[in-house]
Order: sequence, then structure tokens, then C-alpha cells
Amino acid sequence: MLSSATVVGVVGAGAMGRGIAQVAAAAGHAVVLADAKPGAAADARAAIGKALASLVAKGKLDAAARDATLTRIAAVAAAPATLSASAAPLDAAAFAHCGLVFEAIIEDLAAKRDLFARLADAVAGDAVLATNTSSLSVAAIAAGCPSPERVLGLHFFNPPPLMPLVEVVPWAGTFPALADAALALMTAWGKTAVQCADTPGFIVNRIARSFYGEAIRIAEEGTANYATIDWAMRTIGGFRMGPFELMDFIGNDVNFTVTRAIYEGFFFEPRYRPSLTQQRLVAAGHLGRKTERGYYDYRDGAAAPEPVQDRALGARIVERIRAMLINEAVDALRLHLASAEAIDTAMEKGANYPGGPLLWCDQLGAAAVLEQMEALHAEFGEDRYRPSPMLRQVVRERRTFRRNATRDPKADHIKGDP
Repeated sequence: MLSSATVVGVVGAGAMGRGIAQVAAAAGHAVVLADAKPGAAADARAAIGKALASLVAKGKLDAAARDATLTRIAAVAAAPATLSASAAPLDAAAFAHCGLVFEAIIEDLAAKRDLFARLADAVAGDAVLATNTSSLSVAAIAAGCPSPERVLGLHFFNPPPLMPLVEVVPWAGTFPALADAALALMTAWGKTAVQCADTPGFIVNRIARSFYGEAIRIAEEGTANYATIDWAMRTIGGFRMGPFELMDFIGNDVNFTVTRAIYEGFFFEPRYRPSLTQQRLVAAGHLGRKTERGYYDYRDGAAAPEPVQDRALGARIVERIRAMLINEAVDALRLHLASAEAIDTAMEKGANYPGGPLLWCDQLGAAAVLEQMEALHAEFGEDRYRPSPMLRQVVRERRTFRRNATRDPKADHIKGDP
């Protein structure tokens, strides 16, 4: 079904599309890259060439491998005569010989469905159609395809050449063997592939809502400012970036859009409720680093705020956000989103967390996490803080989520004892 000889198509030559094209070509596949915007595919191919040249300059790639990788990528020009407001303006026939086609176009359901319907008519009957969506339903996208059983999600993380994780997302009607074939192919590409159910946000974007959302709540309450929360999560929590600096890096518009999509996708589940703070930043155009203003001011001459380096306060911040992450991961496991190993691997590899939330729970003890969640629930009286039923069950049964897990006496503060 899928092999090293499969010709790979990529529709959409933005950051994600060109990254996927580079990964596929580096793995030895011939790649067809196209985009709606005239000249975008050629520009993307040139950008890939520069990225490969940089690797050569750093001694991470030899010149022969660079040339071979770039040679495998064919940029297909858009056809202006076929421009459409709801679909990628390209000739689907360009992908006729592709055995696997990725779509990496705008997060618009109508556009993706239209594209897949046209691709299905152009490619062979056994060709696989993969969506790189991060927030839309794979089932809803597949519904626009004449042969929906060959559609699945292959969600890469930005930038694809550097980020190791790929979420493999079959929907209920995906051909049964396709998920296994996709997992094997992604592994052959050097990626860490995890399978998960087709639910809003998949694994990483769903569980990570707590990282951002609870940090915002703490700031809104006046418990600590942005810089202090970021300092606590880095210094005590061991995270590479704090939630506010990470949101500014991602783009507050992107983060807010994903949060809204997951909130609506789960029928307005309180745990995912968007924040007015973020809405106002987006409305003001303070999108983060790309606009030089977000939670922080990145303009020349702007003074960086100083954190309050109170380790007791920092520990409370870390404990609260971590408890929310753990509770969300436990509930995802309860609802069969993925295996415990897949959930922890996804959060480590896709979100760069300093460990997996379910392993944290085992190290801390489920009873301690349950006590934290019950205290938050009692204090605020909101369903946002209700403990997962599975957390209570694990406490009753005195078991762990991960095999061979042992309690770590330093796990109360993931990066050392304050």
C-alpha cells in the first residue's frame, strides 16, 4: 500500500507543506509539490534548497544528499484558469501517479473536502489521501471524498523536518490496514508516530489546552504576572518555554483559533473554554512575535518584565498547571483517545514537555493529583476543574497508568526541589 517507492504529492507550499515535502524527499521519495498561489511551489522548493544548504554548511548533510533530495522535488505551477474561492486552484491530474497525497492547505473544511473530491478522481484507486489538519474532523474531510476509506490524518508538527512527532489519525471508516501502513511509513521517515482517535485536537492540541488556559486563568486572577508564570514553568517545571512566551511564538491568533475549534468541537466543554484575554489580544492585533506585540512587547527598546522569583509561589503555579495537564491526559485515556504510552510520547515529542503527564501522575501518586483537582474544584466550583472519573478509579484500585512506573520523590517539582 505504502512503500519507499511511493510517489508523494503535497498540496500547499506553506511552512507545513514544504516541510512535509522536504521530509518525504529526504526519505527517498519523488515528490510533487503544488500550491494555489502562482509561484509559491517554486518559491517553496527554493526555500527547501536553502534549508538543505544550511545543513551542509553545518556539517549535518553532505552535498550529494542535498542535491539528491532537491532533485526529487518537482514544483507544479498553479493554473490560474481554475481558480476557485473554495478549493486549491491546481490541476489534480498533476498527482495522477502519486500513491500518497498530503493536503496542507488552509484550515477550511469546504476547501479540504473539495480538494479531496478532485484528487480522488485523479489518482489511482489505491492511492492514500492524508490531511495534515490540526483541528478539523478527519471524518468530515473524508466525507467529501468518493472513496473515504483511503483518507486519514497524518498530522505533522511545525517545522516538520525538525519536530519528530506525527499523529496518525484514522477515522471510523478508514481502511483497517491503512493506519498500520502509515505508522510504518512515518517510522521509516525517521518520525515518532503515534496513533490516536479522530477527536478535536487529537492528542497534543487537546491536552495542551490546559498548559495555556490555566496559565491565563492564573494571570487573570492576579496570582502572578506573565513573566513569573513563564519563569516558574521553565525553572521549576522544566518546560523549555513558558506558556505566554510559547503562545507569542506560535501566534496568539493561531492558538486562539485552535482553542475555539476544540471548545466548539467538544460541544462547549468547560475545560476548553477560550479566554477573553486572548480574544482581546487578537482583536488588537497583538499576535506575538510576528507583530512584535503579544503578551510581551518585542519592539526595539521595550523593557522585558522581570519575574517575581518566589520559589514557593512558582511551585504552586507548576503544581496547578501540571495537575490540569495530568487530569486532561487521564480523561483522554478514559475516552480511548490513544494508549497511555502514545499520550505520553506525543506530549514529550510534539509539545516538548519534560515528561509525559501520565508518567507524572504515577510518580506523584494519583491520590495526590486527585486531591489537587478536588481542591481546585471546591475553590472555584466550575466543571473546568472536575476530576476525571478514571483518576478516581485509579486511586481506588491503587494502580498506575504506565507499566513499571515507580514513584519519584523529586517528582513533586519536576526539575528539582525548590
